[in-house]
Amino acid sequence: MVGSAGDRGVIARGLGRSYGAAAQNAGGQVLMMPGTAVGRPYSLDTSTGIVTAPAGMSLDDVLRDSVPRGWFVPVTPGTRFVTVGGAIASDIHGKNHHFDGSFGQHVLAMRVMLSSGDVVTLSPQENPGWFWATVGGMGLTGVILDAEFRMLPVESSRVRVETERLSGFDAVVAAMSTDGDDASYRYSVSWVDLVATGKSMGRGVLTRGDHATAAEAGGGDVLAYDPKVRVAAPPWVPNQLLNKLSIKAFNELWFRKAPARRHVGIESIPAFFHPLDGVRGWNTLYGTQGFIQYQFIVPLSQVEVLRKVIEAFAGQGVASFLAVLKRMGPANEAPMSFPTEGWTLTLDMAAGIKGLPELLARVDTMVLDAGGRHYLAKDSHVAPLAVRRGYPQFGEWLRARDEMDPARAWNSDLARRLGLLERG
Repeated sequence: MVGSAGDRGVIARGLGRSYGAAAQNAGGQVLMMPGTAVGRPYSLDTSTGIVTAPAGMSLDDVLRDSVPRGWFVPVTPGTRFVTVGGAIASDIHGKNHHFDGSFGQHVLAMRVMLSSGDVVTLSPQENPGWFWATVGGMGLTGVILDAEFRMLPVESSRVRVETERLSGFDAVVAAMSTDGDDASYRYSVSWVDLVATGKSMGRGVLTRGDHATAAEAGGGDVLAYDPKVRVAAPPWVPNQLLNKLSIKAFNELWFRKAPARRHVGIESIPAFFHPLDGVRGWNTLYGTQGFIQYQFIVPLSQVEVLRKVIEAFAGQGVASFLAVLKRMGPANEAPMSFPTEGWTLTLDMAAGIKGLPELLARVDTMVLDAGGRHYLAKDSHVAPLAVRRGYPQFGEWLRARDEMDPARAWNSDLARRLGLLERG
């Protein structure tokens, strides 16, 4: 298949949960990754916590097997419906990046098929340059066939969660800063109100926690794990359902619902990590116009830039149903991995908002001037220059990529739009 791909090339595709065009290839070929084994079957060694999984296997399937046996994935994003291969190619991060890093840091080895048809084993010790080029490489170095990664031991399928509401931007940043107690929590994330202005600008609901012990989880089968879809979005939604007024009302309700003082509770793994997975078709709430997800990161020292970005969104009245702030830990060795030490803000916005492209272009400049970058797995609008500025090791990655794929057979719509295969 690779040899007959033509000028448009080939890209591997898992469950298609990237918000941009990372696994799309108009005019070319798309290799659908099977959820079953390609060469090596799934296994979990319960004595070591090491998983071997085919690249097309979802984290959902891994969790359904591993949690009842006392193991949890080392890193999960906001959905469990991503594949192991996609988790590596996008180097996914979660609420624990400040504590555990990104997914690639837990990968012990992987097998990758090159465009030549050769299959190579990559690890941090064996072919490390190619290994780290593949981590966060957006599928452009080769097809990941399977991987070994280390899991996290857990005593229960519950999470001990502390929740509190914070009155404004300064309070949110202070609570999550490195000089506070945030580092003592494995998981930490804050919902931020992007509609509030004045003294309430940037107010948030901070949730932090860790896996509950067997004693904290209570009686019964403390490792029981059965994620379910609880509700479904209506079959038809008008384009203006999620507008400034409806989101402002929702935000007020969500903020007031949170406890004014720190509250400790026990939640299930799906409720804490993957709440939107419990709503079938949640993305249709934006109507036929769809939505974009926008995520950037700026260094920890650039708090004022983060404040100005939030002020810009609030000042223009851009309503974001989902606005999440996290403090990220140090970067790993992957030149195209998104996470680096800093503040990352993720927004969901209706695609049809008037003036949104101009606002995002202005925010792009603010982010890049501050030494920040954008997450390619969620990008749908930044310019090629933004990648070169935001990822200073881009040239190093491109050299390794060209070694692995001198024919430049791997390609995607994302790669073409951002010029990821072009030098200069």
